[in-house]
Amino acid sequence: MSESPVTKYEVPIKQVEKTLKISDRAKAELKSSGMMDDKGKLKLKGVSPKMLKRMKLESVDCPVFKEELGFVQCYVCSNFQSRISGVVYCKGEPLE
Repeated sequence: MSESPVTKYEVPIKQVEKTLKISDRAKAELKSSGMMDDKGKLKLKGVSPKMLKRMKLESVDCPVFKEELGFVQCYVCSNFQSRISGVVYCKGEPLE
């Protein structure tokens, strides 16, 4: 039997008018893991261009960073577990 991961936070997703910038730290992580090319274009596996465009216009109040982040940055975070019905399930573990 496998244990289900512990969800510490359930964070609602908000719609924003303009895309929120991805931090330099997150960009470096995305490039190192192959999810962003040298020009800064995102390449998330399993995410269609239409869905990626929608994700860029969403944000969350991140309980780990204590600030509003774009959903794409939340999606690639190691604390991200799932997104169901407009709610993100987050592990809430501290990041370095």
